[in-house]
Amino acid sequence: MKPSSTTEPTKSTATISITSLSPQNEDHQQHNVPLLMQQPCYARSKPISSDELRNLRIILKWCALDHSYCFGRIISYALFVVLAMAAPLLISIFIGVSHSASIDDPFKFNKLVQLPESALALIAFFTLSRFFRRYGLRQLLFLDILQDDSMYVRRGYTRELEKAFKYLSFIILPSFFVQLAHKILLFTTANGGQFPLNSILFLLVLVSWVYRTGVFLLMCVLFRLTCELQILRFEGLKKLFEGCGDGCNNEASVIFREHVRIRRQLWVTSHRYRFFIIGCLVTISVSQLAALLLVLESKSHKTFFNSGDLVICSAVQLSGFLLCLVSAARITHRAQGIVSIATKWHMLVTNASAESEQFKAQMIPPECDSDSDSDSHSEGIYISVASQQRPSSSFQTRQALVTYLQHNYGGITVFGFLLDRGLLYTLFAFEFSLVMWILSKVVVLS
Repeated sequence: MKPSSTTEPTKSTATISITSLSPQNEDHQQHNVPLLMQQPCYARSKPISSDELRNLRIILKWCALDHSYCFGRIISYALFVVLAMAAPLLISIFIGVSHSASIDDPFKFNKLVQLPESALALIAFFTLSRFFRRYGLRQLLFLDILQDDSMYVRRGYTRELEKAFKYLSFIILPSFFVQLAHKILLFTTANGGQFPLNSILFLLVLVSWVYRTGVFLLMCVLFRLTCELQILRFEGLKKLFEGCGDGCNNEASVIFREHVRIRRQLWVTSHRYRFFIIGCLVTISVSQLAALLLVLESKSHKTFFNSGDLVICSAVQLSGFLLCLVSAARITHRAQGIVSIATKWHMLVTNASAESEQFKAQMIPPECDSDSDSDSHSEGIYISVASQQRPSSSFQTRQALVTYLQHNYGGITVFGFLLDRGLLYTLFAFEFSLVMWILSKVVVLS
């Protein structure tokens, strides 16, 4: 087993777009600070010449989520009230089919989905507002401390920042086109075909849906980005184990400090997003079960024409929330994998040290046995021991590190509950039980 040539984590001086400017150029660049970094609560790190968050800031600006100055916050709250509160209410009041129409009201299911969509947008909006007010976008995504990570982690996180918008577009674009086709079909029969009123309501429905869906999915994507950073750090921790050859105290202490830093950031992430996760779980569960109950109780024929809103709403809600749960479960899976890697590393180093001592005992004449304990150098496995206490001390340090990892492998938690695959199975079993209960009630009542 050949260890790496170095046992310390890489401290490369190469920089990407996350490095800060020198103090001499800071005043010159102050007028060119990107969005959401103009106020002290958003800066948290020095301005940069190439902003890797440029696309995300553009989305926040066009969604009126720029809280970097007072006027922007006023516009953001006003637009949220109009599009997430007032618009669904007006749509529910003024939209409908004419009384002479022979078909059932196709908008009754549309009115049903307005409440959960607005509730999820409300949870996501106020969570984002609190984040931007207290942390800022860079500190929220841990970009202000990313310079302490290795080049592997920084490059991987830069790729994840670029991929974040793909996940957002993969969910919202297909849903938008389906929603557009459904609304065109739906509004041709609304209000007796009144063109001016239908056109205004049609645009209001689409803009309101895009805004509420975008705010909710943006929050899900930000949570996924935070999770992906911790996953990359666990991958970097795995590379530290691969680079440790002799398992000395110095290497174990480096691994310990890195794991403590990751655990601290996982705790911070769990504390920040717990309200959002619990709120989404309750809202989505209640809305889906209520929609299932009302649909099964309805006697009308179910088609895309009158039930398309429920399909689109359910697809968006479940896609966004599963994106969060799967990302959190992946962190827990990687954290548990670190324990297995550490145990294997401890075993290999201990076995190599034992083989080295046995080899030296066989090569040294019997009269030299008294000196064999103080010289355990083996060229084959690149392990050298300077004193008699060194092997025992290194073994105890590695054993303490493995024991620590076995008791501190957790990932994202919500009020003490670990978001892992076991919790996903539990949630699925709970939701499936509720669905079967509703089906049994519907069958009995019918």
